[in-house]
Amino acid sequence: MSFDFQHRFGTGIEPKEFIQGMTQNKEKFLDWYEKFSLENQEDAAFFGSLKDKHQWHCFILAADWCGDVVRNVPVVFKVLESAGIPTEVLIMEQNTDVMEQFLTMGGRSIPIVIFTDLNGKVLGKWGPRPNVVQEVMIQFKGANPDRNALEYEENLRLTYSEMMKRYNSGSGTDYQQWIVDELRELLATF
Repeated sequence: MSFDFQHRFGTGIEPKEFIQGMTQNKEKFLDWYEKFSLENQEDAAFFGSLKDKHQWHCFILAADWCGDVVRNVPVVFKVLESAGIPTEVLIMEQNTDVMEQFLTMGGRSIPIVIFTDLNGKVLGKWGPRPNVVQEVMIQFKGANPDRNALEYEENLRLTYSEMMKRYNSGSGTDYQQWIVDELRELLATF
């Protein structure tokens, strides 16, 4: 990706400020935040080993109205905290120029977690949701290209229903480990 974040350092808000400023879904966000911990010792060791490296920065495109942000960003915040990676939240509506550079299948989907080096060069991104959940939307988009088709809305409703089933699989928090695994895999490539 060629988008340069060098001029964006310090323009976002800290994770705590994002949480404090939430006007929607704050209670649910905090509930997911409290439910998550890095229980796998290998994961905890991996992310902990990054603490003193200070070679990356993270920007998260987010908004408090988005269900995927409410479910996924608490996990991302905690992982990044354990890794000591400086993190800024960019509110999507205030950073549409950034959002346009990180579209998902041509659309604005959040959260988008963007990792840069200390010069602002993009190293990689994650989001808007774990791959196991996102694959349902990918299948839907491939099978339903015409938004005006009669069955579009019903198929979209069924897609969201299947996505929620995947989010709620197992103990209802299994998806959190999927996020951890995907972030670990991504960070290991830098």
